[in-house]
Amino acid sequence: MLPLKFVPLVLKQVYRQRTRSALTACGVATAMFLFCIIEAMQSGMRQATEANAADTTLIVYRESRFCPFTSRLPERYLERILTVPGVKSAEPMKIVVSNCRASLDVVTFRGVRPDLFASAHAPSLNVTAGSVADWEARSDAALLGKTLAARRGLKVGDRFDANGITVAVAAIFDSNEPQDLNVAYVHLDFLQRAPGIKQLGVVTEFSVKVDDPRNVKRVSDAIDAEFKSEQDPTQTRSEKAFVARAAGDLLELIGFTRWLGLGCVAAVLALVANTVVLSVQDRVREHAVLQTLGFQSGLIARLIVCEGIVLSLLGGVAGIVLACAALQWGRFSLSNEGLSINFEASLGLFARGMLVTGALGVLAGLVPAWQASRREIVSSFRAV
Repeated sequence: MLPLKFVPLVLKQVYRQRTRSALTACGVATAMFLFCIIEAMQSGMRQATEANAADTTLIVYRESRFCPFTSRLPERYLERILTVPGVKSAEPMKIVVSNCRASLDVVTFRGVRPDLFASAHAPSLNVTAGSVADWEARSDAALLGKTLAARRGLKVGDRFDANGITVAVAAIFDSNEPQDLNVAYVHLDFLQRAPGIKQLGVVTEFSVKVDDPRNVKRVSDAIDAEFKSEQDPTQTRSEKAFVARAAGDLLELIGFTRWLGLGCVAAVLALVANTVVLSVQDRVREHAVLQTLGFQSGLIARLIVCEGIVLSLLGGVAGIVLACAALQWGRFSLSNEGLSINFEASLGLFARGMLVTGALGVLAGLVPAWQASRREIVSSFRAV
């Protein structure tokens, strides 16, 4: 560790080369901004698609159908699904999206039955404005996820239109389920009667809760077997597997960004290391003077490493803060087939960014610090 009394000396060395330090900080800020955006994308992908041992939700979809526009199942299937052993509860759902292809601005309407909403969704929702009672009392009302509301600038009492469907905002909610944050819950019968849809008795999917996570595979197979000979056969998957399949192309794209993240890390390391090396080369004789005054080689090495940390943090903190602010303000989400991957700022993202930029500062200063600490005093005074 470097004694605190030497910190002003490190800051002075950084300040002496103001232009060089400023350019390095700008480069680091840009690289860390991109790194944090990529990390947010990766985190959103993991949150949306990685299953765990406690997952008990199944999605029953029309076999060989993908986009919600093409998946049509009779609502009457509900009674038969409820009779399948291991099924705890089931809910019919009509899905209408403004765009079925990959997009950053998709409005997803979920038509649900008000009498089932409280038991199926209320436990995971935290209403932050308005009330569920207002939504239940009005057939054209909508409950909006906070991400959708923020992105569209909507508040309780507003009306908005998407895909020819006009609704009134009755409440805005937060949720611990990533898929809920970018949707608008409306009444099922209202959505079935909406202009351009007119599909009474037809739903897009069934959301099924299983009584035991260990029974997920058995129950999904039993549901598909129940409707195998029907005109509209089903295909049942766990919710996370369903999201992963629907967002397959997006997952490949986001997976590729991992290489971009590594490129950002390499850029930060190269920028800071280059600046520290140049700075050390300019101060060879100064280091010899410090050694003559009694500064040990180890102390000089620590001064140089701390200089790398300061340079890295100057730009890194700026880039991380800007990235978190952009994510918080933009409320970005990437949607495909009505399913969303949300990119959000978090304390975890900020902490990871700070850890990476600090570690890169240390790495960038190690080699020039080692070289400076091994240089002999006489040869340092002779250096031009």
